[in-house]
Amino acid sequence: MADLMKGKRGLIMGVANDRSIAWGVARAMAAEGAELAFTYQGEAFGKRVEPLVASLGSDIMVDCDVMDPDRMDLAFGILADRWERLDFVVHAIAYSNRSELTGRFIDTSLENFTNSMAISCYSLIDVTRRARPLMTNGGTVLTLTYQGSNRVTPYYNVMGVAKAALESTVRYLANDLGPEGIRVNAVSPGPMRTLAGAAIGGARKTFKHTESNAPLRSNATLEAVGGTAVFLASDYGSCTTGEIVRVDGGFHVLGMPQTDHL
Repeated sequence: MADLMKGKRGLIMGVANDRSIAWGVARAMAAEGAELAFTYQGEAFGKRVEPLVASLGSDIMVDCDVMDPDRMDLAFGILADRWERLDFVVHAIAYSNRSELTGRFIDTSLENFTNSMAISCYSLIDVTRRARPLMTNGGTVLTLTYQGSNRVTPYYNVMGVAKAALESTVRYLANDLGPEGIRVNAVSPGPMRTLAGAAIGGARKTFKHTESNAPLRSNATLEAVGGTAVFLASDYGSCTTGEIVRVDGGFHVLGMPQTDHL
């Protein structure tokens, strides 16, 4: 490793288990020398995440619910007490009621639409607002999106709309914070076998389809996504902001499946 992140400190939000995309990013950041802090939501996730966090040599874990302003203030207050500076934040947080990721989009309820948008999109604004005062020497905000934001994907439903809003949010935040040296980008992997991905109807078929048809004939790996995040947060990414960087084996360039799968 090249110690690309040596001397940098970052907050990872959204690790659920060792198959989480956020965990792949955390591993890559730590391998390149970054010092990490983590948030989790609730005791059950805390117990699951604690040994992972310890394996990377971190001792900063904070219970944080992005829908609770007081918990958010407390989390970033604890971080400010431990660190005088924050260099990057990884926002890997999204939500939709599982029952609404198997039917038709037209049946989306107002309650789930509102919750999905608040948790999956608005939370990025809220997190960034709190991280900004700690980024005294510039910094990087990273989030995760998916191609269902701009192309209809079976059963992705309201999450596609939320991710479209998230990607627009990335661009507006990038413009707001660019003069302060803070970069805002999103990484867009293809389908991955994660806890969140499994909640989407037809997930196995989608995974198989993209793997069979992507130009590289593969889906994204945690290592590939983590490496992309390292680039964006490192000094090599110093002139990249407002971008949606796709890590999907090239699937996004296709107009139709490969001839063997038509």
